[in-house]
Amino acid sequence: MVQKWQHWNNASAKWLWILVIIGMLASLPIAYNRIETESTSKHVEFVLNYRDLITVASYQPHPQDYIREQLQLMKNAGIGSVALYQSNLSELQSSGRLHVYSSADVANFQNQVIPLNDNFTYVQFTSKENEQTLRPVLERVFSSLSIPVSSWSYQGLPGVVIQTSTDDAGLKPLDPDPVAMKMMYDMGFQIVPRLNDALPYNQQMMSALMDQFSAYGVKTILFDGATVTGFNDDIEKKSITAFAELLKKHHIAIAAIENLKKPQDGFSKLAYLNDYNVVRLYSLSQGDSQLDPITVADRFVLASKDRNIRMMYLNLAVSRDTTKAAMTNSIDNIIQSLQAKGHAMQDIQKNGFTIAPAEARDVSTFPMERVVKLIVLIGAVAAISLLVHYFARKWALTVFALGLIGSAGLIVIHKSLLLEQGVALLAAISIPTIAMIYAVRKVDQLYDARHTLTVGNRVVQSVLLFLRTSLWSLTGALFIIGLLDDITYQLVINQFRGVSLLHFAPIALTALYIAFYRGNQGFGFSGIRKLLTRPITLTWVIVLGIVGIVGMYYLSRTGNAGTVSPLELQFRNSLEGLFNVRPRNKEFLMAHPLFIVGVFIAAKYRQAIYILIIASIGQLSMVDTFAHIHSPVLISLSRGLLGMGLGLVLGLVAIVIWQFIERCWRKWLPNLFKS
Repeated sequence: MVQKWQHWNNASAKWLWILVIIGMLASLPIAYNRIETESTSKHVEFVLNYRDLITVASYQPHPQDYIREQLQLMKNAGIGSVALYQSNLSELQSSGRLHVYSSADVANFQNQVIPLNDNFTYVQFTSKENEQTLRPVLERVFSSLSIPVSSWSYQGLPGVVIQTSTDDAGLKPLDPDPVAMKMMYDMGFQIVPRLNDALPYNQQMMSALMDQFSAYGVKTILFDGATVTGFNDDIEKKSITAFAELLKKHHIAIAAIENLKKPQDGFSKLAYLNDYNVVRLYSLSQGDSQLDPITVADRFVLASKDRNIRMMYLNLAVSRDTTKAAMTNSIDNIIQSLQAKGHAMQDIQKNGFTIAPAEARDVSTFPMERVVKLIVLIGAVAAISLLVHYFARKWALTVFALGLIGSAGLIVIHKSLLLEQGVALLAAISIPTIAMIYAVRKVDQLYDARHTLTVGNRVVQSVLLFLRTSLWSLTGALFIIGLLDDITYQLVINQFRGVSLLHFAPIALTALYIAFYRGNQGFGFSGIRKLLTRPITLTWVIVLGIVGIVGMYYLSRTGNAGTVSPLELQFRNSLEGLFNVRPRNKEFLMAHPLFIVGVFIAAKYRQAIYILIIASIGQLSMVDTFAHIHSPVLISLSRGLLGMGLGLVLGLVAIVIWQFIERCWRKWLPNLFKS
């Protein structure tokens, strides 16, 4: 039985390859569906933070006139939406809607004795119209908190007394400023309310507020703070479910803010209950709003094209400029970034988008999708087992069997997301590593036939091997696409985990194969054991130290948190402007040229094959591009193919340079020994 199992292990590669190919083919309709889904949301919306505009206006001699003037300028520039926070007494006072006084203030200007036991909030409306609009809001909110509200007036202007301190009253969130809402609506702006979860959830009050939003044509809600509305009371009141019912009733989407340190609590549940009626949002910070207009414009363009973001949130900065002896702000800077020739609006529309209120994606599906995804899963497990076959052949079928059993178990206990991410990660590691193993084997064959190869033959073989290996590696992306096709990944509600392992594992496995497994000199596990039992010398410490430093630098440059120098950032922007899609620098500037010149050299000098260890970075990087699932599939594919093309050109240049160096070395070396 053991001999039969060993025989099956030896013959397993062919059958595993068949399953891998079937899995890749099965992923194609899923990839097509994802492309269809990505093409359904083509509206890009610019949203102004109205609270920041109020702050800027507070430094102007005529704040209300200034607000209207700037709103019209921004509307002319293409900003079609305004974000309105839930207001508070301080904001309403800054907006000129009312005045807020303490008991001591009122006693002072009425020439009365300051009360010893009253610490109330006195609100005076600045007009009858403001009273009619705002008084019902104040009475409803504070009464719901069991805080008495009564009438009050002074010098002919109406007001109310709120029986709590001014500090406490100022903390209570109210409805978004209804006066501002009407003004925005009349000016033709789309309103994007920003709701928080500071007060106890009240379904009746929320329903009335949503009816008001619907009357003003609200299409999207944005949350303010670390939680979504209803999260704090969800356990007791099922408030997220109740809130989701209101959102669905009024056909209102919710916005997912990009790059938050921590996702807003309750967002994933609310998104699910709202049928993933979600749009992604990029927030331009106050500091970034003061950057060069071209830089700001590039951020908007890249966010819409490369990251599938459909809402651009504009924060405004205001600061004291002592050199000008004036208060300055970033409004003109933002307008210039949107409207100057070749800037955001023009480039976004050039990329096929329309400046309009953002819409959620229409998720495309097809019959038998679950069955097809199961086939992709089996193919991915086969790819993982195939990698094991090249390092530990006798365990290949065992890994395949255990992989299928483990997958079935996770499906039964409804841990499908964990299953999909784990298998997708291991398959993404396996495919480029297997491609590199075959490249190493081919290089060994070229070395064995080196005496029959001309320089031209070596160039052709290097190019062909590069193309074959790269296209082979790219197919690993099919397993990421096929397994992680859920809309939650595209909206970054769920994220692909283990990217750091994907950045490192193929390099380590390629190095392991080159050092211990290739050709007739491969030592396998026995060689590794001998290496581990050797005494540690100073040389080993230095080598491992260098490898560790290089590895840490490499990992620091990967992922969303990777650091980039200003010069490299400028170079990236130039590539973006030239090709409209930016290839990865580490692919076309380093790894791909190293692959080509490495194969060329290793076909003649055996030890040069270690260059392929570094070159494997390019192979894994192409697959890693597709791990950024929020990016469109076609953009990721274009980046990979463009990187291959540019890398091929630079690789040929590197061969020419090597040939020159080699000839000079041969010519000068004898003379050096003579002297």
